[in-house]
Amino acid sequence: MWRKKETDWSKVVNGEGDEREACIQELVSRMTFEEKIEQMSGDLNLYDIPLMLLRYNLRTFNAGANKRLGIPPLRFTDGPRGVALNHSTCFPVSMARGASWDIDLEERVASAMGVEARAQGANLLAAVCVNLLHHPAWGRAQETFGEDSHLSGSMGAAMVRGLQKHIMACVKHFACNSIEGSRFYVDVRLDERSLREVYLPHFKDCIEAGAASIMAAYNKVNGNYCSHNSHLLRDILKGEWAFEGFVISDFIYGTRDTVRAAKGGLDVEMPNARYFGRKLRKAVWKGKVEPSLLDEAVTRILREKARFDSRDGTAYGRDRVASSEHTELALEAARSSIVLLKNDNDALPLKLEGISRIAVVGVLADSANLGDYGSSRVRPPYAVTPLQGIMNRVGDSAEVTYSRGEDFNEASRAAREADAVIVIAGLTGRDEGEALPLSKTGGDRSSLNLPREQVELIEAVCQESERCIVVLEGGSAITMWEWRSKPAAILMAWYPGMEGGHAIADIIFGVQNPSAKLPITFPESSSQLPRFDSKARSVQYGYYHGYRLFDKTAAEPAFVFGFGLHYTRYSYSNLRLSSRQIAGDGRLDALVDIRNDGEMEGREVVQMYVGYPASRIERPVKELKGFSLVHLKPGESKSVAMDLGAEDLAYYDVDSRSWTIEETEYTVYVGSSSRREDLLSENFFITHTEA
Repeated sequence: MWRKKETDWSKVVNGEGDEREACIQELVSRMTFEEKIEQMSGDLNLYDIPLMLLRYNLRTFNAGANKRLGIPPLRFTDGPRGVALNHSTCFPVSMARGASWDIDLEERVASAMGVEARAQGANLLAAVCVNLLHHPAWGRAQETFGEDSHLSGSMGAAMVRGLQKHIMACVKHFACNSIEGSRFYVDVRLDERSLREVYLPHFKDCIEAGAASIMAAYNKVNGNYCSHNSHLLRDILKGEWAFEGFVISDFIYGTRDTVRAAKGGLDVEMPNARYFGRKLRKAVWKGKVEPSLLDEAVTRILREKARFDSRDGTAYGRDRVASSEHTELALEAARSSIVLLKNDNDALPLKLEGISRIAVVGVLADSANLGDYGSSRVRPPYAVTPLQGIMNRVGDSAEVTYSRGEDFNEASRAAREADAVIVIAGLTGRDEGEALPLSKTGGDRSSLNLPREQVELIEAVCQESERCIVVLEGGSAITMWEWRSKPAAILMAWYPGMEGGHAIADIIFGVQNPSAKLPITFPESSSQLPRFDSKARSVQYGYYHGYRLFDKTAAEPAFVFGFGLHYTRYSYSNLRLSSRQIAGDGRLDALVDIRNDGEMEGREVVQMYVGYPASRIERPVKELKGFSLVHLKPGESKSVAMDLGAEDLAYYDVDSRSWTIEETEYTVYVGSSSRREDLLSENFFITHTEA
């Protein structure tokens, strides 16, 4: 009997293409009504929920095991900065990795996460968070890749590709999720064009990369909860985008109505059956839910289970979890994500020759500051603090003193007696992150400033040292108008992961040239941003946020999107286009010459934006449409080419409900940041002449 059960599922797993689909359909036809509903319902028992709240991700969350037919369960776990089970490798948070702009690196990081998840029994990892940062006060900003759809989509797709070398990727939170305090009930109102052009393209990039699963968000969009939202789930996701995978709910409060969820396009309720299970059974019996909807959902679930159950599992030993290979990758990711925001008079890198004493100041210097304490929390086997990293790098070359900074007189004296001062400041998981139900930890930020005592500490220390370096940790933009002019150098290290201390030291002492660029805009003050209400029951999202809003209002931020300094200088010249005119289905290359004019090898993130100077409809001043990384030795020059298609410039026409390419003039901008002064430009035209 067991052999037959095994054969039922093995036929599905071993089939390919149409043969596999036929096996799935045959298997679904033989499943009982109860078995289909079990596939759609999380297995968590009610008595396990308190344990889940106390120690989330202690083990996988399962759904849909079927012993009779040999069907394995979904085995779900989180998270964006590493696998949340046990003691996995903790990488820098997604926002930090977004600052690397490195698609290849992101794919390698995701592949490592996939290996570690599979080695610990999971087959579905909810690590791909591509919600846009609408406002930097959002507590879960750290889980995302930034404010721009193109960058987020590129990084998210890379993460999907890396994870799915090993396990199913879950992309979240679909859609318009960017407030923590009211995430369970807020209604995000927006017009169809803003939805299509601003808030959905990055999800589509992940679907096109082959994502197995989408997690519906808690919030409403235009009056309907996302798990019930047929416009999002059926019309767009499963209809227009032809998504073949399955949709799962966010946990506990992700589903609010049995019939609306089933009809709206939800396939799996997690982590337990509050509205599916018994209630779904009754809804079908009463004729409120068509049985064909169950068949559709189960087919989607089995399709993805089979696709990934066919992978060879012999290469996933527990010894690969937090292995040296993966911790070295965490170090590489952290080095690549640290942004140099200020460097007056070449204060950095610090050269140990001629330095006898270095003062390290701040409570966070001796803290493993890895990010928030919510569903994305990772508990690595160790974590290197900034103080440890600095001491390891300095060795016996200089004396390193440490002051927690709680006594300003002590900190000032340490700074006065040192040749250089490194202040570690910023935020922690207590200040921002996923709001935890049993504590006041996390949530949205009420202010974008540093805590007052940290500002006063920075000001006191800077009075005593001309070579004061401030290293900031946090998940999003930090305003610094009060004190930005005082330090000689400022680094944004984000939450840098388990090897973060070594990475910070390597940047400070010039072991590596900083190359990261901001994936978000740092405002001068919160007054430059839209109002943010973390308890709002309804919010209106428009066409503009982030750098697009700053361009529209001509406001000057503290640091623009795409900005980041280096220990060398790059010059741009000779921007040229492969064509000055293309058809509506055409493509062109933008080529530019880059030269390293400094004395240190490094990497530059070359950014391409497109503007719409003659458009008849409202468009952004410019928006990111491409980027490329180039490595250059001192004195070396290279030509960089970036591809641009006419279809990339389409807008959503609400009247015709279609994407439209305007026959008009366009401007290509290429340079080192989104600031107009940093960009070269050339114009071209799109025509609709037949090819």
